[in-house]
Amino acid sequence: MAESGSYSNPRGKETHMTACDLFHAKWSPHLLSVLRIITALLFMQHGGQKLFGFPAPAPAEFALFSLMGLAGILEFFGGALILLGLFTRPVAFLLSGQMAVAYFMAQELI
Repeated sequence: MAESGSYSNPRGKETHMTACDLFHAKWSPHLLSVLRIITALLFMQHGGQKLFGFPAPAPAEFALFSLMGLAGILEFFGGALILLGLFTRPVAFLLSGQMAVAYFMAQELI
């Protein structure tokens, strides 16, 4: 890609990229990585609170093989997998389902 922002597309025609297109092409991978890391750390924080009582003690005692224990396991280890970039799509799918269930349970719709 030339410095001026023009390049040849697969059909051989000259195409001009705007400054916004150049910005997105350059920074999108970096910003998506930052978003992934922050999301993973937030999941790990909430899972760690449920499982280990760190960084703050858990609000109530619970059994590991309960719904709250399952949520803690999913959040902590799912967040760790997302942080490492392993199995991000299936883990994100599971964690989004877990968050949907938590939302509906908090709103007493389930």
